Amino acid sequence: MATSAAEQRMSRIAREPLRPFGPQRGIATGTVASVRDIWGARELVGLLVRRELRARYKNSSLGFVWSLFKPIAQLAIYFVVIGQFLQLARNIPDFAIFIFAGLTVWGLFNEVVAGGTGSIVANSGLVKKVYLPREVFPLSTVGAGLFNFGIQFVVLTLGTVIAGAFPAWANLIYVPLGLVLVMTFSTALAVLLSALNVYLRDVQHLVEIVMLILFWASPIIYSYKFVTAHLGGGFLEELYLANPVTLAVLAFQRGMWVGGAEEPFPSDLGTRLVVATMVSMLLLWVAQRVFSRLEGNFAQEL
Repeated sequence: MATSAAEQRMSRIAREPLRPFGPQRGIATGTVASVRDIWGARELVGLLVRRELRARYKNSSLGFVWSLFKPIAQLAIYFVVIGQFLQLARNIPDFAIFIFAGLTVWGLFNEVVAGGTGSIVANSGLVKKVYLPREVFPLSTVGAGLFNFGIQFVVLTLGTVIAGAFPAWANLIYVPLGLVLVMTFSTALAVLLSALNVYLRDVQHLVEIVMLILFWASPIIYSYKFVTAHLGGGFLEELYLANPVTLAVLAFQRGMWVGGAEEPFPSDLGTRLVVATMVSMLLLWVAQRVFSRLEGNFAQEL
């Protein structure tokens, strides 16, 4: 009887058509297949996001409230040390709103890139046991980053209301433009670096150093007017503005920082944001194709 049941099962399996799985080659067909696979695994992405958020605050009495404390502590430190001790607040109106707008954008970028870089290695158990679109792991860090960003953005908005400096409606268009840019750029880096980190674990340590440099290469602590005063236009300033994170920070400051209405900003900031977003989308596509070529040996490398 057992043999008969086994034979029937093997017969049913033999009648099943062969279905390809795993990443497919080809610029167009491979991209479409990857997007379809990722979309089919969207529920898994949601589960991974919830798992990551729960694990982060597991056995914590305050839970998600802790996601507020770090940016608020950063704000307090920078406001006191740089704003008051170094007296930079005298030269920058509404310094608290200015610096928190930059920290909100930076926090999202940093969390997505830093978390995404180690996401494949951190989930090596799943990678080695079952096939699934491996892009879901860096994408789960994007979801977790967006959750924390949402909380911080609410705090930033409440801060503008309390300070009596709610942003002008005409300038709020810069906020979604900056958000789309930083999300596209950070997701591209997370996908690419997560694959490279499987083969070369030094990548995650290099990322920490680069992120430190990028933080000070963006006008988060200092105003853009100091950049224009020292660089005075030309090639160096254009190189400075080529950084997508810088443009995203400037976009949030332009949209949320009412005190900076008279401060200098790039005259073509909107155009730069659109162009940088298009370039970041191209980078995201390239990152996904590189990821697709490398993921075949993830299990062996891990």
